[in-house]
Amino acid sequence: MTKIKISANETVGRVTTDIFYEEEHPVLYKVDGPIAYLTLNRVKYHNSQNSQMLYALDDSFYKACDDDHVKVIVLRANGKHFSAGHDIGSPGRDFDQGRNDRRSMNYNHDNKPGAEKAYIREAEVYLEFCRRWRGVPKPTIAQVHKGCIAGGLMLAWVCDLIIASDDAFFQDPVVQMGFPGVEYFAHPFELNVRLAKEFLLLGEQWSAERVLAAGMINKVVPRQQLEATVKSWGEKIATQPRLALSLSKKACNHIEELQGKRTGIDAVYAMHHFAHANNTLVKGDYIAGFDSKKMAQSNKVANREREE
Repeated sequence: MTKIKISANETVGRVTTDIFYEEEHPVLYKVDGPIAYLTLNRVKYHNSQNSQMLYALDDSFYKACDDDHVKVIVLRANGKHFSAGHDIGSPGRDFDQGRNDRRSMNYNHDNKPGAEKAYIREAEVYLEFCRRWRGVPKPTIAQVHKGCIAGGLMLAWVCDLIIASDDAFFQDPVVQMGFPGVEYFAHPFELNVRLAKEFLLLGEQWSAERVLAAGMINKVVPRQQLEATVKSWGEKIATQPRLALSLSKKACNHIEELQGKRTGIDAVYAMHHFAHANNTLVKGDYIAGFDSKKMAQSNKVANREREE
């Protein structure tokens, strides 16, 4: 038998970093009647998404799907914001850490060189996770308050319905990092194409009322009524037959696929990772030298300039 030698540049040494998970349970799971509540719980870091959180969220979706008493799944969050996006700077940022419990058939990313590393990792925890959550067989409702930023949009968009508080805002500011939007590129499906371009090219925060008018979300309510409104919708939906709910959801998702949603997202995912590679060549860093503090400061400056 001929032995094939693996080229020296196909694997590299794993990066060792100190990772501190501030929450043992970054996603909380609770069932109330026919509704399962999945609650993001990285309060200190505004529910920024590391692998620990996303795998825990995936586990929670599986748990809710496996419970015959659950008819509706609600995704919500503790803390100041629904989600500040992907973790690009907390002590729990675990980008370099591989996992043995991967949910796709892809190989691990942590010993892969160059652009391959981020391409494989993000395909698992961002793209494929979002697709799986969009396709869960039970209706899902995103309960959004305050910031729903960049990767936070992806978590809201995979849900069937989105109800937001009147203090919520939505934003994808990653063009300034060199990217054509976040990895799960659903922008032209959540908005019409011209509005999607405005949302991306200006990178500004849109109020809950603005995204409601644009058709991105279903309803806006005062903050103090948010939980009760979501519960009311969930309970009404839960009175419908389970199979009919599942088939109705599948039918709507199927039409989106016929419109090119999956192939479109695949194409833009490749563009996104071309941008990662370009950042590495030009800036020396795959996210162009940004971290959570720099992104937050950039947003503050932009908001102040708009107000002036």
